[in-house]
Amino acid sequence: MHSRHAAMRDDIRSTHAMRLGLRQAKGLKEDDMRRLVAQRGRGYDSVRDVWLRGGLSPAVIERLADADAFRSLGLDRRAALWAARGLNRVGGQEDCPLFASAADPSREPDFALPSMCVGEHVVEDYRALGLSLKAHPAGLLRADLKAQGAVQAEALTQMKNGARVRVAGLVLVRQRPGTASGVIFMTLEDETGIANIVVWPKVFERYRPQVLGARLCAVDGAVQSESGVIHVIADKLHDWNPLVARLSSAQLEPPLARADEVRRPGHDMRGHPRNVRFDLRPETAEEVMPKGRNFH
Repeated sequence: MHSRHAAMRDDIRSTHAMRLGLRQAKGLKEDDMRRLVAQRGRGYDSVRDVWLRGGLSPAVIERLADADAFRSLGLDRRAALWAARGLNRVGGQEDCPLFASAADPSREPDFALPSMCVGEHVVEDYRALGLSLKAHPAGLLRADLKAQGAVQAEALTQMKNGARVRVAGLVLVRQRPGTASGVIFMTLEDETGIANIVVWPKVFERYRPQVLGARLCAVDGAVQSESGVIHVIADKLHDWNPLVARLSSAQLEPPLARADEVRRPGHDMRGHPRNVRFDLRPETAEEVMPKGRNFH
């Protein structure tokens, strides 16, 4: 339990975990997921079992694998996708054309799939789910953020009113209430919590591209602390989107598991050919981070 929640320690009595719902995975239909749950019984034991008993198409199973939904079967994203791509689109046997000349073409030999770093898993989670429970992007980039002088959001609670600071995080929300005379309120999130940012109109006009375009944003300003409410009054903003490409670097963290996602040409849920990725392209990692929600 984090130290900031220590006062709640005696109030927490449950030992159960909260799980993400299937609705969180992008591209899945409610009818398919209801069928999956209805046919589950005491549980599925393999990707092929999900296909046969769950009545799902291989395309839907690939979507589930994209969302890393097969970990309870001992498979992570890459291993599950490998298994899903081996499912035959017709008939009752897995289709393995590379082994068609073998004595038993339905049996594919085991293959040691390349491992994947935690950052790659996080990027793929954001791509498929819009969030990740494995790690926060800012946490994986903390060494880079610290080298640039950015402190963690939770450190703001220990700073004196008026102290100069630099904070950085994913932009969750931008608000410009009609009653605020053009003032913009931003919410940045890192691995320790959120930082509330105040951007005055003159500062916004000077740093408009950073305010509106940055997904990973850094803010320089003064801490304003009053009655337990803490803001950073921005006087300079930085677009640190290029740092997000570092999430795909194996240098950030050791491999999380033995498997990850490998994509090969396939078909989408309508049966049409679709473009698929052979691996994660680091230059596109920033594109899957949340853009931040805008309110007026």
